[in-house]
Amino acid sequence: MEHNTRFKLHNELHMGPCELLEAPTQVSHLALLVSDDEARHEYRMITQLCEHYSVTPPREDVTHFTVDLGTFRFKWERHSEFSNYTFFIDSPFDVPFAENAIEHVPSSWLEKLPGEVIAATHIALESNQRPHRNLDELAHFFTANTLMGAKVAAGSALVWTDNKIHADGFGRILIHDVDLRARQAGRMVQRLIEIETYRMLAMRPVAIARKYIPVLASFDERLADLTSNNNQLDSLEDERKLLDDITQLAAEIERISAQTTSRFNASLAYHHIVKQRVTRLRENRIQGLQMFHEFMDQRLTGLIQTCSSVQKHLETLSNHVSRASSLLRTRVEISMEAQSRDLLQSMDNRVKLQLRLQETVEGLSIVVLSYYLIGIVAYGLKGLKSAGIPINVELSTGIAIPIVIGAVFFGMRRLKKSLGH
Repeated sequence: MEHNTRFKLHNELHMGPCELLEAPTQVSHLALLVSDDEARHEYRMITQLCEHYSVTPPREDVTHFTVDLGTFRFKWERHSEFSNYTFFIDSPFDVPFAENAIEHVPSSWLEKLPGEVIAATHIALESNQRPHRNLDELAHFFTANTLMGAKVAAGSALVWTDNKIHADGFGRILIHDVDLRARQAGRMVQRLIEIETYRMLAMRPVAIARKYIPVLASFDERLADLTSNNNQLDSLEDERKLLDDITQLAAEIERISAQTTSRFNASLAYHHIVKQRVTRLRENRIQGLQMFHEFMDQRLTGLIQTCSSVQKHLETLSNHVSRASSLLRTRVEISMEAQSRDLLQSMDNRVKLQLRLQETVEGLSIVVLSYYLIGIVAYGLKGLKSAGIPINVELSTGIAIPIVIGAVFFGMRRLKKSLGH
């Protein structure tokens, strides 16, 4: 029994194969940031282009598509957050970038493409039949003072670029074929396109990182002030107020972290892809020119490190605030425990005082009750004497006093014990 995703997973390895390219060829590439909602419109646009040239459109569930439309070839790839549109024309040219592949695409269709352009590049692959161009010739196609280039693929090609966006909104890369096979040329163009695209994607959060650098510096100062105030607290109310301030700071840090972490992680992943693709160019120096890996190390790596440092700063701040909050919470708990202890001690003192008052009242109650009982006994004895019974009232009353007091005392104790049970 076949696993239901076996063929789909296997085909992932063969998605978006490199084109077979023979010099001279011109390539125009667009990378557009596309949302999920725009992706549905994107499929309709591709179908519309295919119908315009009377070719079969792709299925709606595919993520890559290549087709020959006669005047140009078209390649589309859908990635997680962007889409690639690449156009190829195979025709000789004398002046690179004078007529680009994208000029053969209907402009009305291009204007309606969904998404935002993040990278746009023209690539000219010229034949080895042409003599090598010198720097003066290259200056006509590029900004001469920023020109960079290298021998690539073990000397099988020469590549030049200026990493500038020209008046038409596109960057430019010129490849001189020395000894490239068709598939090798396709891989070379693909790598250069990916370097340009992923370089721009890697740089997306740089502006965000720079925006938060002064914010995090202010957070450092706030945390330092709050921490120093920890030793100047006089009351539990002050401690609670300080804890509220630290909790608010922690919430602000976590909000920024939630907004930036995924973007910074994506930037690091894209930067890794750029370095990998540059390494696979297998560069050798052209005298007097900066190579691709030197440019990326000097410019791009520094920008990515800015993002990385902001991310680490956020993590460090979060840890420091967490520790400060934990220490203050411990202090608040100790203060509350001390208050509870004092309260219990005060309650214990009040209970002891109440017990003493109760004992005093009990003593007075015995005296009062005994007094009234002795009075009743005295009245009884007087009544008996009046009835003619010979009784010494005073003597009998005196004898009754300890008996009554004892009876009342033991009666009260018995009553107290029975109530205690």
